[in-house]
Amino acid sequence: MANRALRGLAGFVKALKVEYQGIGVTLDMVPEPGLADSGDLETDLQDLLEVVGVAAKADESCVALFIDELQYVKEDELAALITALHRTAQRGLPVTMVGAGLPQVRGRMGKAKSYAERLFEFPEIGPLSPEDAKLAIAKPAKDEGVDIEPFALDTIINQTQCYPYFLQEWGKHVWDVAERSPITVSHVEVASRQAVADLDASFFLVRFDRLTPTEKRYLRAMAQLGQGPHRSGDIASVLARSVTSLAPTRNQLISKGMIWSPSHGDTAFTVPMFDEFMVRIIPEEEWKQLQ
Repeated sequence: MANRALRGLAGFVKALKVEYQGIGVTLDMVPEPGLADSGDLETDLQDLLEVVGVAAKADESCVALFIDELQYVKEDELAALITALHRTAQRGLPVTMVGAGLPQVRGRMGKAKSYAERLFEFPEIGPLSPEDAKLAIAKPAKDEGVDIEPFALDTIINQTQCYPYFLQEWGKHVWDVAERSPITVSHVEVASRQAVADLDASFFLVRFDRLTPTEKRYLRAMAQLGQGPHRSGDIASVLARSVTSLAPTRNQLISKGMIWSPSHGDTAFTVPMFDEFMVRIIPEEEWKQLQ
C-alpha cells in the first residue's frame, strides 16, 4: 500500500511539474500509469490523497496536512484541496488537514466550494487573555530566577495587546536590556523602543512594501481614524471618496491579508499596532500632502 502511494506521488509530481523557487522536484520512484498523473490538479489530488489514505488505514496510522497562511492559496488550488479532503472523508480514510490563516479563510473556502463550511471547523484564535499573556512573560523569567515588577508586566501587556508574536519580541528585548532582577518599567521603556524599531524594519515593513500607492493611502486613512475597526463610510470620508469607488482597493487589501471585515461594513487591520506604524512611516505632514 505504501509503495503504491509513493508511485502515486511520483506520478503527481511528474504530471504537475512541481517547482519551488526555480528548483524542480522529482521523486525517485516509477509512477503507476493512470494514478494521479493526468495533470488536472483536482482529479490528481483526489487520487493521491485517496491512495495515501488507504495506505495509512492499512497501517492503522493517519495522515495530517499542516498548511500555514491558508488565505494565500489560489482559489482553484483551494477548491482542489477541499474536494480531495471531501473524498477521503466520504470514504472514511484517516486523512485530515490543520490550516491556519487570517479571518477571510472561511469566506474564501466557502467561495471555492460551497460545502466547505460543513466539512471543516473554523475555530477563531485571537490574542491571549491578559492572564495568559502575563504568564507567557513572567514564567520563563521566573524559571531563570528573574522577577518582573507588576507595573512593568502590565506595561508589556498593554503595549503588545496580548498578541503572541509581539509578546515574544518584547520578552526578548526586555531580557536583553535588563542586567539584573527585577525587570522594571524603565527596562520596558527602553525595550519597547527597540522592539518597535525592529518591527518597523521587518514585520511591518515587509507588509508595507507589498502595497500600491493607492492601498497605502487607504491604510493611512484608516490609521488616521485610530486602531479600529472603522466603518467603510468613515474611511471614505477621510479620503473624500465614495464607498463604492474604494471597494476595489478594500478588496485588494483583504486579498493581501492587510485588513479584514469583522462585521458587515466594518474594516480592521489584521495585526495590532499597524495603525501606529502607518502614522510613523507616513507622518502627518506627508499625509496632508497626499490628501
